[in-house]
Amino acid sequence: MALGMSSNELRLVNGSSHCSGRVEIFHDQQWGTVCDDRWDIKHAEVICREMGCGVALRSNFGQGTGRIWMDEVQCIGTESFLNQCPSRPLGDNDCHHGEDAGVVTKPFLPPSTYLSFLPCNVMRLAGGSTLCTGRVEVLFNQRWGTICDNGWDLADANVVCREVGCGNALAAAAGAAKFGQGTGPIWMDQVNCTGEEDSLRKCPPKSMKEHSCSHSKDAGVECAEPTEIRLSNGTNHCAGRVEILHEKLWGTICDDDWDIDDAKVVCQYLGCGNALSAPRGSRYGPGAGPIWLDGVNCTGSETSISKCPAKTWGEHDCTHSEDAGVVCAGKKYF
Repeated sequence: MALGMSSNELRLVNGSSHCSGRVEIFHDQQWGTVCDDRWDIKHAEVICREMGCGVALRSNFGQGTGRIWMDEVQCIGTESFLNQCPSRPLGDNDCHHGEDAGVVTKPFLPPSTYLSFLPCNVMRLAGGSTLCTGRVEVLFNQRWGTICDNGWDLADANVVCREVGCGNALAAAAGAAKFGQGTGPIWMDQVNCTGEEDSLRKCPPKSMKEHSCSHSKDAGVECAEPTEIRLSNGTNHCAGRVEILHEKLWGTICDDDWDIDDAKVVCQYLGCGNALSAPRGSRYGPGAGPIWLDGVNCTGSETSISKCPAKTWGEHDCTHSEDAGVVCAGKKYF
């Protein structure tokens, strides 16, 4: 059974902080509770993870009011959200409010600890002039947040640049929020990468303390442009479907807004001369793998496709029937 709840439809009530209390969920325009039948530490772990808190302990926090929405919840403990756990149908229970479930969380674990539960594609660069520069933002608990620049250095930046599919780090932007101030939570502080990690989530924090930052200290990076781009399924290397390597996977570009200016950048980057055309509609056949870029909007003067405005890596509303292509003047094709 899936509740269809978003993260702001779950709360902890009557505790000493937002990380402890009686578990309440919002459904059908009213808050209600969860029955503690089968309730154990595995369920508390899921709640604390969803709330962005630390290590879960079991506790009680008084009787709630209203409906008892959930009963016999059966989490295994690895779920990211309570709505991923099987339970009886919403509102179906044999409980009373003397059985309302609660959780308490051990005070603060470093964000890098709970970020380890995240899936892969949860990082982006924002506020920069290219896809490979900007403020580092991380998605956790369905909310985008930032990283404090305390201790932020080139080793940390190298991990970010690698994770977002760009080249080596050119600079670790720290101080005065170079790429503008973000919004939402500040998820990480005192990041301490060696520079060899394949994900920022694998970097330990320098401090076990909760951050004392503001968004004026949001960390950023400046990365070299990715060097891997190719044309596939054409008559030679100067014509074909445009493919780009990101996160160690080859993928394609959606043809939304794709035009001759975009093709110019690709042709020049590959040393294939001027662009003759910018075929759309998967003229060179549908590709495979991720669709990495959508809404590319080059002026034609950029030195790399990653310097052109576009949606965030991997964000699109396309299928491979819309894969973009180019025909360059570097060879005779017909």
